[in-house]
Amino acid sequence: MQSFKPSRFQILPLIIKNLLIINGLFYLGQITFANSVVLNMGDLFALHYVGSPLFKPWQFITHMFMHDPNNFMHLLGNMFALWMFGSILENTWGAKRFLLFYVACGLGAAILHMSFLWYDMSALQQSLSQFKQAPTYDAFIQLYKANHLGTYFPNTSTMLEEWSMNPQDKNFGVYAIEVMNKYVQAHVNEATLGASGAVFGVLAAFAYLFPNTYLYIYFLVPVKAKWVILIYIAMELFFALRNTAGDNVARWAHLGGALVGFVIVFIWNKTNRKTFY
Repeated sequence: MQSFKPSRFQILPLIIKNLLIINGLFYLGQITFANSVVLNMGDLFALHYVGSPLFKPWQFITHMFMHDPNNFMHLLGNMFALWMFGSILENTWGAKRFLLFYVACGLGAAILHMSFLWYDMSALQQSLSQFKQAPTYDAFIQLYKANHLGTYFPNTSTMLEEWSMNPQDKNFGVYAIEVMNKYVQAHVNEATLGASGAVFGVLAAFAYLFPNTYLYIYFLVPVKAKWVILIYIAMELFFALRNTAGDNVARWAHLGGALVGFVIVFIWNKTNRKTFY
């Protein structure tokens, strides 16, 4: 096993430094314009579903620099991982190749996320269309359970009890359609933001190139990078498939970034097996 010794090691290489600065400036802008009626950075730069009136093509890029303004740890966690693992990759590949890799992973993450979102939204809109034709109590119960509506509309539980005692009352059906319309509209306009997809690509590449590098869990327990990162990605897959109610993390975007990162680094190293450490 060889040691990691790039010829020109920089603790803060060019692309990493600029990515940290840009993400920081975007975060500062989000806080500054949080209550502005002139500029809503979330609507403008976060990634929206293609069927949303808020969708713009440039959001496939700009969402990578946006983070939850109410959760500083979202930004800090992504930027720390980017610096910790990305710096080594940039020192190994050079600035241009690393930038190309990073952007490709972010785009791949967004495309996979958008694909799953399109599938979910198409199924949801079809279900809503069918429900409007026959807004019965039994039909709404199925939608209620399948979409975890109790999490988003807790007051509907009382309505359901009353509707169950008067299943022929059409007023409940009208109310149920309003609830479903609000639910669909909220999901159509829901924003996706964060550098996590691109960062997961960085993690996948690091695990592939430097699988035996020790990472110290809680600064005490040494574990090889390949196991830490594989377990982390496996957890993302588990939660993505589980689809827990109220989980607002874009799991498929994370997995998309990791997949694209792995594919790219596998192709780049297909004829250069000596880059494993």
